[in-house]
Amino acid sequence: MPKTALPPPSLHLSRAETRRFLLAHQRLWPPRSLAGKAGVLDFICHIGCIQYDPVNLVGQNPELVLQARVADYTPALLAGLLYTDRRLLDGVDKQAAVYPVEDWPYFARQRARALQWHGDPGSQPMAIADAVKSAIRERGPLCSADLEQDEAIQWWWGVPTRLGRASLEILYGMGELGVHHRVNTRRYFDLIERLLPADLLAAADPNASDEAYEDWHVTRRVGSLGLASPAMGEHWLGIGGMKAEPRRVVLARLAAQGVLIPVAVEGVSQTPLFMRAADWPLLNADPAADGAGPAAAFIGPLDNLIWDRDLIRWVFDFDYVWEVYKPAGQRKYGHYVLPVLYGDRFIARVEPIFDRKARVLTIVNWWWEAGVEPDEAMIAALAECTAAFGSYLGAGEIRLGEAAGGEAVKQVATLAATSLQT
Repeated sequence: MPKTALPPPSLHLSRAETRRFLLAHQRLWPPRSLAGKAGVLDFICHIGCIQYDPVNLVGQNPELVLQARVADYTPALLAGLLYTDRRLLDGVDKQAAVYPVEDWPYFARQRARALQWHGDPGSQPMAIADAVKSAIRERGPLCSADLEQDEAIQWWWGVPTRLGRASLEILYGMGELGVHHRVNTRRYFDLIERLLPADLLAAADPNASDEAYEDWHVTRRVGSLGLASPAMGEHWLGIGGMKAEPRRVVLARLAAQGVLIPVAVEGVSQTPLFMRAADWPLLNADPAADGAGPAAAFIGPLDNLIWDRDLIRWVFDFDYVWEVYKPAGQRKYGHYVLPVLYGDRFIARVEPIFDRKARVLTIVNWWWEAGVEPDEAMIAALAECTAAFGSYLGAGEIRLGEAAGGEAVKQVATLAATSLQT
């Protein structure tokens, strides 16, 4: 069967225009321009969701995403919005994710799918589901370690897990439980009716048909990136199991409706790319209007900006691979390396580590991108960025690892350490 034809581009951008649009869309033009809980909500409502990941060397991924955008960010801001104010949900969109609580009704089809796949009352996890819910109702929020059902069963991809945990996960996926809070990476579940307002739980699915749902979720996902390639990639995960050809049908339909704009980017053979029509005004964003020079930020490994690594390579000439799960001998850079953004370029990679007990942030290593020649303005911006990163972590000291040599990096670390102390 022939592929659905995608519409020809109606907008042509240079790579410089594309970089600046993406950064403005991602609230990184310039970095740390948002403030407080209102800034966090503004960004997440605009972007749809941010991805959760449990690895925590210098903060978990949602915190890394937000520290690059919100001035004086602390993890308490996100925790408060998730688990006290209940303005955000600890849920699933593109894998585990954080998204606005108002979006709960839109995910009705995912919950129905979980019920269809895993709701067989004869299965082991569902056979104990009522007992699990009763325990939570009587004892309050519980994690899997609090349950007595220790029997091992086969779980995702044939990996064994505890029966109690499997039951919690299924009830969570079906929408009967929600995350009350986390202790580090461990989730404590509560009955969803004790977490969300009754009117929200009773709200009908805003998407009256599968087609309407597909239109909503594809548009949302394009907005999560800013500019989306129709090609297969992890940036499309979580949209109801949608494959490549159905996605092309939806993209073509949304372009015909004027919801999405097909875009061509100078020097990029992948055509068209897609942006939301509602984001058109961001093409005119100008961070220099306030007279400030370029700013810098450390970017998380699962930041929305770099969900599509091919797009970042095409537009920014930056080839990034997160090597945290690679064996040490196969790594080109390091275990936990973050891209360093300066203005509209990725100019370096940094390997940070934080000693929480000693409150020491160490720059283990630093790699400049080819052709980068640090000047006084760049060093000052990087020092400000590094100090802000240390402040977000609660560091009292910044140190430079033995491998992170070079006079410019030493200047950055020295200036950042001084700034952190003042």
